[in-house]
Amino acid sequence: MRKSPIVINYKYEGFNPIQFGSETCEPGHFFGPCVRTHWLLHYVVYGFGKFERDGVTWSVNPGDIFVIPPYEETYYEADRQKPWRYIWIGFHAKKSLTSVFDQPVIRCHGVGNIFEDMLRCDKMENGRSAFLSSKMWELYAMLLEQGEQANDYIKKALNCMNSEYVNGITVQQVADRLNLDRSYFYSIFKAQMGVSPQKYLINLRLERAAELLTVYGEAPSTAGSSVGYPDLYHFSKIFKQHFGVSPRKYQQNYQQTK
Repeated sequence: MRKSPIVINYKYEGFNPIQFGSETCEPGHFFGPCVRTHWLLHYVVYGFGKFERDGVTWSVNPGDIFVIPPYEETYYEADRQKPWRYIWIGFHAKKSLTSVFDQPVIRCHGVGNIFEDMLRCDKMENGRSAFLSSKMWELYAMLLEQGEQANDYIKKALNCMNSEYVNGITVQQVADRLNLDRSYFYSIFKAQMGVSPQKYLINLRLERAAELLTVYGEAPSTAGSSVGYPDLYHFSKIFKQHFGVSPRKYQQNYQQTK
């Protein structure tokens, strides 16, 4: 079932809503690949699905918002066993206001109440657009508050990774330490750091290993075990993928330049 009341474009400053609706999707219902000319948020009330953006496929759960930016190709599809119901709002906004929507999938405690309240606009006529604009500002305020919390999470995550990479700590263990869902941790980490937490952790380990091989002259087996790779074969393989040469060759090349 799909409901989409008419939203008049009044060209409000700040957040200007241009469409709104809700839908209980059929199993496997999909949309796209498609490019929009405006921002579009989908809040998942219940059910599951997948969302593709930036070449990455995201599993979307109840309580998540998946974000479609203007002029970016996206695709989404409802789960075939437990399809989602979502509430969406499309809008134009000043560029200075859209940084809170950088993450492809957003999870923020309490936003469900805002989206559910938006449904009241169905009974409005003259005030519908203004009401939805006010709800967008309310959502914006909540996401700003979460942004400060996200920054704190990233600081703690970086501290954890940098102090415990030697012990072979995993991304899941870092997320658990922060009491965060792994997909949410991934989204806030990548949004702020520009790389996934897994990529950051691998780069950290290999850069430290390279330092041990060159500056300190450690053997590959020692360097690997010292950064969380006790298996020499696995360490050599991932090291070569990163640097293009084996740990031993990397060490020899450094010594020849001295």
